[in-house]
Amino acid sequence: MSEVSERALSPESAGTAPGRGRLTGRRIVVVGAGTRPSDDPGAPFGNGRAIAVLAAREGASVACVDIDRSSAERTADLVRAEGAEATVIEADVSDEDACARLIAEAVEALGSIDGVVANIGIGLGGGLAGTTARQWDAVFDVNVRSHFLIAQAALPVLGDGSSIVLVSSIAGLKPGSRLPAYDASKAAIFGLCRHVALEGARVGVRANVVVPGLVDTPLGRLATAGRPSRGTTRVPLRREATAWDVAYAAVFLLSGESSYITAQSIVVDGGLTTIG
Repeated sequence: MSEVSERALSPESAGTAPGRGRLTGRRIVVVGAGTRPSDDPGAPFGNGRAIAVLAAREGASVACVDIDRSSAERTADLVRAEGAEATVIEADVSDEDACARLIAEAVEALGSIDGVVANIGIGLGGGLAGTTARQWDAVFDVNVRSHFLIAQAALPVLGDGSSIVLVSSIAGLKPGSRLPAYDASKAAIFGLCRHVALEGARVGVRANVVVPGLVDTPLGRLATAGRPSRGTTRVPLRREATAWDVAYAAVFLLSGESSYITAQSIVVDGGLTTIG
């Protein structure tokens, strides 16, 4: 398998399909809306940027949140190019106070919010012997604690019909990353989501998980460079996902099309975890 598809991409997977008004009037917060810097002039979007841009294309105003302000600003420019309102919030989600602040700033900038996407994660260490307790804690601070804190801050300000989307990974379903803290933290997202969905149901707020497999992003390409076997993984659909594939799953869960779906997971992996 290579980064280039063995099959022609659909307009949706290529990111060229027109918007259909699925999020018209909604106000969405995308945490992790930037894309990792790359020297490759043809580098693809990261998942968070694709989610933010697609949400805008579908009619939403978007708060672009990232630790890298310049990257978030670039995403905001792309959101505005879709004709949507954008605001930029710089936040380091490993900081407890920043998680509450980013929600408060999004509400102030957009007037209110109807959806939150937590698209954030890091991986540190290497194998059990190569992972320190400090690295383990740092990964869980970003990959799980931040999702908890963001949901905690968002739930009281989200109204009936709103949606929280947490982004996990197939590393939370089966081993493969060789990073025990990453795998364990991504598995924890499913348990957190169930609880958020339980509390959210009382006020009409849904919570679900998008579970990407191998995705062609700048970070994905870096991972393949470090572990070439990643690039030869036999995916049943014979290609990596694009960030747009992940974005369409997230937008579905943000939209009214999924208004009776909560506490569930959508696995975007080309069949890798089930028939691969």
